[in-house]
Amino acid sequence: MTQLTVYTDAEIPETLLQTEDADDITATLKEIDVRLRQWEVVEALASGGTQEEILGAYRDQVARVVAEEGYTFVDVAQLHPDGSPEWPAKARGAREKFLTEHTHDDDEVRFFVGGSGIFYLHVAGKVYAVLCEAGDLLSVPADTTHWFDMGTDPDFTAIRFFHDDDGWVGNFTGDPVSSRIPDFDTTVSRRAARHSR
Repeated sequence: MTQLTVYTDAEIPETLLQTEDADDITATLKEIDVRLRQWEVVEALASGGTQEEILGAYRDQVARVVAEEGYTFVDVAQLHPDGSPEWPAKARGAREKFLTEHTHDDDEVRFFVGGSGIFYLHVAGKVYAVLCEAGDLLSVPADTTHWFDMGTDPDFTAIRFFHDDDGWVGNFTGDPVSSRIPDFDTTVSRRAARHSR
């Protein structure tokens, strides 16, 4: 289940909202022109697959989004622990690329086939931390300041949509706000503790 936490962007952030209620999440994100929708998950691909298998399994849903929004390039991004000695360095490098606040000239649209990650959207003095999980389709408008955290041990598969064949291009802001907000590992750990009570 998706979780939304809204923080102030102060030096010591304050939590303004934390919810797993789908209607509350949708309404709160709509206020900043961000859309969150859900698709049925193809369980056989939740832990990965080839790009062709994944795009084939979601062909109709992908075609609908492309037709609605005019995207011209769609691909699959995935990272899964592989047990190799190189994995920790590979995971660290992949994570660090997205941890600093940035914008894009294009929309940021992701469908989580499996796994999870947090999109942090920095808008009007607040940070909206959207924990996305399998089945979530998040659409973030171009020029929205944000960052993404997949955790220290990434394990996710996502379909990405672009208007430009260049794919992911970040414009970094230099704002250190991402260092003040609880990261993926902290958020997931706190959530697990709440659910175990």
